[in-house]
Amino acid sequence: MTEIQSAVLVFVLLLASTGIGAIVRPLLPEEHKAQETVQLVQLLVGMLVTFAALVLGLLTASAKTVFDTTDNDVRSYAAAIIELDHTMRDYGPELDRTRAMLRAYTAAAIASTWPAEPPPPGDYYPKIPPMPHANGKLADRGLGEMLDRGQRQVRLLEPADAYHRKLADDSATRFEQLIALRWKLIEEAHGTISYPFDRILVGWLLIIFLCFGLIAPRNALSLVTIMLGALSIASAVLVILDLDTPFTGPIMIHSEPMREALVYQSR
Repeated sequence: MTEIQSAVLVFVLLLASTGIGAIVRPLLPEEHKAQETVQLVQLLVGMLVTFAALVLGLLTASAKTVFDTTDNDVRSYAAAIIELDHTMRDYGPELDRTRAMLRAYTAAAIASTWPAEPPPPGDYYPKIPPMPHANGKLADRGLGEMLDRGQRQVRLLEPADAYHRKLADDSATRFEQLIALRWKLIEEAHGTISYPFDRILVGWLLIIFLCFGLIAPRNALSLVTIMLGALSIASAVLVILDLDTPFTGPIMIHSEPMREALVYQSR
């Protein structure tokens, strides 16, 4: 289920819960509608609203931290590609094939990770088929094998002097760092929100809106207010889920750092 579908489902469930409360209210005995009972329900709703608001705030802050961390890692990843390409360029023509492979990898990673954006021009890189999840696109075996082949080619070098030996060692080290960063991004694409906890939070919200249906007066203003409240909470859920999955949904990590790395490699 996508982030938007999840938010729409929450919105529908909240309205349905309110509707159930409104339907049950006329069926209750008169003693259940006494002022003391209404005050007790209001007190319970206030307590649940406080809990839900606190949890929503914490989840938003956590998801924003995940998004910012992944954004910084993408920038570090692009910088690592540029540094590796620069080191191999200094080594000489022996690594031209490896540099071309790294450039093709960068273009393929951009095209597969940001499929809604225009792909890099040219047909020098493999076209990765669409994947249902962002971590599937990032963890594509073909892209991983390209980096592994490049790393093997660097390790098989036979430097002729100390200068080239140092460049070969630096290239091998940078390949290791690049591969480690790639796997870090793959793990970050999964998200960190605990879905059982998320369902518990939705359960709290359903109870809150059920109580709204029980105590709210039957007029147009109350209906509009409840609908706006449900819409606000659904949009908050959308933001949380979207920030927690940085490579999918309306809010995504920018591709500019990777595109700038590709431009540098193409010089």
